[in-house]
Amino acid sequence: MYSNIKVIGFDADDTLWVNETYFRETEHKFAQLLSAYETENKIDQELFKKEMQNLDIYGYGVKGFVLSMVECALELSNHQISNKAIMEIINLGKEMIDKPVELLDHVETVLKSLNGKYRLILLTKGDLLDQERKLEKSGLSRYFHHIEVLSDKKESNYSNLLEHLEIEVSEFLMIGNSLKSDILPLVNIGAQAIHVPFHTTWAHEKVAPHEENDSYATVSSIKEVLNFL
Repeated sequence: MYSNIKVIGFDADDTLWVNETYFRETEHKFAQLLSAYETENKIDQELFKKEMQNLDIYGYGVKGFVLSMVECALELSNHQISNKAIMEIINLGKEMIDKPVELLDHVETVLKSLNGKYRLILLTKGDLLDQERKLEKSGLSRYFHHIEVLSDKKESNYSNLLEHLEIEVSEFLMIGNSLKSDILPLVNIGAQAIHVPFHTTWAHEKVAPHEENDSYATVSSIKEVLNFL
């Protein structure tokens, strides 16, 4: 395992910098805004349902999240919610986009160590403009030979990208926090992967225990990746 590696891919959100935490904080503020209509638990459930309904339309990212919040607010309030409250929801989204990029511990140390020894690429999904903005704020772009914002992270997305970039699957290693998006699709196509869990995981990214296996390593910190390379 982890031999003959020439190219290393890194996920971005919750692998290199904090992301999911901001979504959870915004969900709480959204629930407070709608507290006159439903309980927080019910609001969370309905918002998640709405996000799943809209995923194929809006894709991943803050903008789709905001639109789902607006739709959810209208439905839960029976279209009684005020224009002011709708504006507050839009502003919650703007606050998320304006958040500073908070790098996770040891990220830059790891990238510095691997840079030059391997070809490093960034593979993320979400809104193109938002991801480009976060990468710029992070100061990490200089470490990557290629940056790709995918519409989704399924086996076919990875296979097509690796073929396009002329990367041998057997020589590719992916590092990320999501088993569903960053790890299992790669090992399923014959690449290698290292799982770096983040303390908060979006429900959509969780996998059933039977889907986990021993074809990849799991580390508690990204700095432990260096022990395998």
